[in-house]
Amino acid sequence: MQTTIRYFASVREAIGRGSETLDLPEHLRTLGDVRAWLTQRSARHAIALTSDKTLRMACGHVMAEVDAPIVPGCEVAFFPPVTGG
Repeated sequence: MQTTIRYFASVREAIGRGSETLDLPEHLRTLGDVRAWLTQRSARHAIALTSDKTLRMACGHVMAEVDAPIVPGCEVAFFPPVTGG
């Protein structure tokens, strides 16, 4: 399944790109599966996606938890927590 993965803020800086479109293996079912698979792509991915336990995720522009299912065609995003004021 071809999916666009977007990286924001410190995650983008650590990986060195804002997005990539990848063919995800069929066995990936959840956002957690995608995150784990991405950590194997490069050392930069591993550092960016495992160093922050509070990393947030979204699927289809909706905040989601690690066990959320991957919906075909949805855009996946990873970003650090944000605060406002």
